[in-house]
Amino acid sequence: MIELDFKKSDGLIPAIVQDWKTNEVLMLAYVNEISWKETLSSGYATYWSRSRGKLWKKGESSGHLQIVKEISIDCDNDTILLKVDQIGGACCHEGYRTCFFRRLSDGKLETVGERVFNPEEKYGKK
Repeated sequence: MIELDFKKSDGLIPAIVQDWKTNEVLMLAYVNEISWKETLSSGYATYWSRSRGKLWKKGESSGHLQIVKEISIDCDNDTILLKVDQIGGACCHEGYRTCFFRRLSDGKLETVGERVFNPEEKYGKK
């Protein structure tokens, strides 16, 4: 098994997530040893939710799962790149395809993506 270096960052390492066909960056999340092992064994992207303090299988409440197609590991063994098949067309909890749906322009954020789903309908709140 690949030994990732979870010691450098208090047990969490970044996971950059891209669409496996287009290479579009979808999100950044964090994994710990448990979520890493779950991702490897299940084939579904599983992260550690820092805000909730628990394992988080991406899409478990929305149905917008991430099927892992390819994993790359950086030279220091402390960052992973997941290429995924994003089920349902969106990964962002605000309803956008990517979490990077805003761009800085003239000192202001502008929305450059279109919503795929309404988060109030999906989660009962925004």
